[in-house]
Amino acid sequence: MSPVATLAAPDLRIAGLVPLSSVDWPDHLVATVFCQGCPWRCTYCHNTAILDPHAPGTVEFAALESLLDRRRGLLDGVVFSGGEATMQHALVPAARAVRERGYRVGLHTGGAFPTRLQALLGVDGSGHRTSAPVVDWVGFDVKAAPGGYTSLVGRSGAWQRSETSLRLLLASRVDHELRMTVTPQLIDQVPTVIETVGRAGGTHLVLQKARADGADSGFATQLAAVPDWAERFDAAAHRTRQLGAQQGLEVTVRA
Repeated sequence: MSPVATLAAPDLRIAGLVPLSSVDWPDHLVATVFCQGCPWRCTYCHNTAILDPHAPGTVEFAALESLLDRRRGLLDGVVFSGGEATMQHALVPAARAVRERGYRVGLHTGGAFPTRLQALLGVDGSGHRTSAPVVDWVGFDVKAAPGGYTSLVGRSGAWQRSETSLRLLLASRVDHELRMTVTPQLIDQVPTVIETVGRAGGTHLVLQKARADGADSGFATQLAAVPDWAERFDAAAHRTRQLGAQQGLEVTVRA
């Protein structure tokens, strides 16, 4: 048996644990688990300290289990975030362990590992249901227009992985939110993202305005150099709502 096959929930490398969040899963009170490691290097990332995939975790899985036992009846579920949570093989048994405790499971992902997402969604490579899903909700980050992925995340082939994951998610019919973080560099790509999401079968996209809080100092400097960023974002959001309406795609804004 391979080492991967023997990984269990306690093997999940956890970089941080937020015991109560009202913003990581719409209309849910959750504990949020930040998983160590990510293969991508998005310029606007707010969690650069936990991107190293080789770094050990700092929180034991037992701490999450203890929290869930104490917060029974107070929390709706657990969101696995990152980093990129699906980078770790132990995510699947960890999600199952949370469900076995009676909690719902949410996931934040950019779709970098379609095969692992497929296992969490309970579908085959064509998106057909093969088992009960391990996740109840997915917050899926559409990073850029297809042609903009490589320069944004720093890896070739990233869009192909993300597109596969997006189509698996939409085919699975698992509850989800599609969202895009908009930066001054990405603002011109938003119309193409709208078209791409619509063609894939998405019906709703949330636009998030990039912020400097917690981001790399280089990105913060770039953002500060755009003094009218708030106005530019608002204008783009208005145009995008109109474009989305023309294509049957609802667009909302999270500023």
